[in-house]
Amino acid sequence: MKNKLIIISVHVIAWMLLLLVPFLSTYQVLQSLVLDDKILRYMPIFISSLCLIAIFYANYFILIPKFLFTKKYKNYFFSFVGSVILALFFANLIFYLFDFNPQKLEKLNPLIQNIKPIAAANNLLMLVISFVAAYCLALITKMKKVEQEKLSAQISSLKSQINPHFLFNTLNSIYATAIDSSPQTAEMVAKLSEMMRYTMSETQNDFVDLEDEITYIDNFIELQKMRLDDKVKLEYKTESNFSGLKIAPMLLIPFIENCFKHGVNSEEDSNIYILIELKETEFHLKVVNNKVQTQKETTERSGLGIENTKHRLELIYSTKHLLTIKDTAQSFRVSLHINLQ
Repeated sequence: MKNKLIIISVHVIAWMLLLLVPFLSTYQVLQSLVLDDKILRYMPIFISSLCLIAIFYANYFILIPKFLFTKKYKNYFFSFVGSVILALFFANLIFYLFDFNPQKLEKLNPLIQNIKPIAAANNLLMLVISFVAAYCLALITKMKKVEQEKLSAQISSLKSQINPHFLFNTLNSIYATAIDSSPQTAEMVAKLSEMMRYTMSETQNDFVDLEDEITYIDNFIELQKMRLDDKVKLEYKTESNFSGLKIAPMLLIPFIENCFKHGVNSEEDSNIYILIELKETEFHLKVVNNKVQTQKETTERSGLGIENTKHRLELIYSTKHLLTIKDTAQSFRVSLHINLQ
């Protein structure tokens, strides 16, 4: 509601400033007109302003989005000309209803001959300005809509690719643990339950508490630890207090998940290092793992998740993030900085 009031206020102020141009350029001549009703002196400017505003919003809301953006140029041309003719018809109708006859007025006021070229030039200039403004505003609106739709699609795609796959693997681990009657089963179920609650509720929002996002990562890593063997050396560090800031949901987990996909193999030595720290509003994530032999399908899915995350970072934190990825034959390194202010 507040944004709508701001937009309406901006439009009103813009029109007031813009329509001062024709008024000031013809003010002295209008003051000298011989008319019984002084209000009628300003009727031409008032009516032309209404017509101009009507043409502008017809362009902005209907003609440009429907025809010009869809490359129906002929339809747009004839529609635009039709709107101008309709506006002129409306102007003449108002003149008739108020018994305002420009021809008779010229005989009584010879100065009108001097104002006609100025008025014509003003009207043409204002018509061009209104078209350019309507096109620019419609283009901005279209770009914002496309960006919003793209962002929503990226977020939905990311969630659908990562969450089900991870939950399926975790459930398999829980099943294997339950068979062996391990006491870790209850703890794993509790952590998984907390993660499912988070992904089903909190991540529907555009932004979530950074503290909750870190808790999700903590649970993810704890579940991974329970199924890792001694050949996997995992070092996980978190520094600072994460309360009070917000972040886009599920933005960090693809990099964490990626290191377990690429860096864990029970037949090879595996090293994983994860650092999460916060300095005021500067968030830093560092993930390093040595590469081990993995299934091709897992590698492809992992790469897709990271690509989606790159797109999300560009859309949400376009000028507020720095992502560095070093992918070599021996290791995979990720360094992500985000300004969460």
